[in-house]
Amino acid sequence: MQPEKKLDIAVNEAVSQRLVTHLREDTTDLAEHDLFVPASDFVSHDRAASEVAVMKSLPMVVAHASEIRDNGDFLTREILDMPLLIARQSDGKAQVYLNMCRHRGGRVEQAAQGNKRVFMCQYHGWSYDRDGGRLRTVPFESSFEKIDRGCNSLIAFPTEERHGLVFAVLSEQGATALAEYLGAEVDAQMAPWQLEASSVVIDKTFTLDINWKLVMDGAIDIIHPRFLHPGGVGDLIESNVGVFKDYGRHCQHFGARTKLKALAKAEAGFSGGSKYIGSNLVIYPNSMMIAAPEHVEFWTVWPCVGQPGRSITHLRFLVRDAILDDALRARVDKSWEILQHAATQEDWPMERFIQQNAEAWPQGQYRYGRSELACAHLHRQLQRDIDAAAGQA
Repeated sequence: MQPEKKLDIAVNEAVSQRLVTHLREDTTDLAEHDLFVPASDFVSHDRAASEVAVMKSLPMVVAHASEIRDNGDFLTREILDMPLLIARQSDGKAQVYLNMCRHRGGRVEQAAQGNKRVFMCQYHGWSYDRDGGRLRTVPFESSFEKIDRGCNSLIAFPTEERHGLVFAVLSEQGATALAEYLGAEVDAQMAPWQLEASSVVIDKTFTLDINWKLVMDGAIDIIHPRFLHPGGVGDLIESNVGVFKDYGRHCQHFGARTKLKALAKAEAGFSGGSKYIGSNLVIYPNSMMIAAPEHVEFWTVWPCVGQPGRSITHLRFLVRDAILDDALRARVDKSWEILQHAATQEDWPMERFIQQNAEAWPQGQYRYGRSELACAHLHRQLQRDIDAAAGQA
């Protein structure tokens, strides 16, 4: 007889008990003050450019390890208008390159994915090693002045892999120590989900006429499910109740699934795991790890450069390889159906209205209430980083 697969992930006991107390007392974690955000933050080209500059200075998630599982695997991807080549090298490490030939700027790889040792620009035949991006061959080299191969490798961005996620800093700035950037508390929240031993079972990308921060807001917000998602998500999670954790740049919201409320009120010593408690870990600036009972929704939301009212949302469902089977895959597919309806038919149309109103009345402001701590945290942290960058200029 096969041992039972463990699907549930434990939740910190103190967090669990605090959430149970909120359910019993009809309370929730609250900030000291509301936050007011200018509507212009969602439409201003200058503001959008400042946000992109902040993003490029920080480690951002550009891929999942399973997308380049074997040595030599690569994928190409455009992020923040930058063509990227993401490859797993012979030493097993992931490396992110600018997909640009050092001769005349052609792309050295045009395929979406594959496995190669050498990348060659089809414009003039210049080729580069997968390992380190070193310039290998230059056809008709005698027609050029002396070419220093050491100075003409592919442009490589600081790249580091942690928890099965490939992070890159998409600028010429020095590398940021990823462990230090995430911090011990974020590490502790990510580790039990074993993302490094997981596979992408659903992979969807959506281009939306919505500012990227509004898409993030919609996924983080804790008040709206009852009103925007009746008969769907609103029946699965409790509205306006939760525990908020501040991890510096990052943050996390723990919320109750509806089946927890009756248990919490009935059982004095009850505490729940991921079957009863959902969480949204915001990995600043633009990724979210939303924990379901046995899988993770991983969101990455990218602004479209030069278009404040446009963004790209990349959604992946990740499942631990050890528990993935046909039955679980069917449940994940059902979860995707629920999310797809909520996002495409309810959340994103509402966020489009919010975007249109910001465009119509940019002198206005939007209020983030005391219980909307995670939304407010994102906007406050982004403003701090923009202000710090301006002070350094």
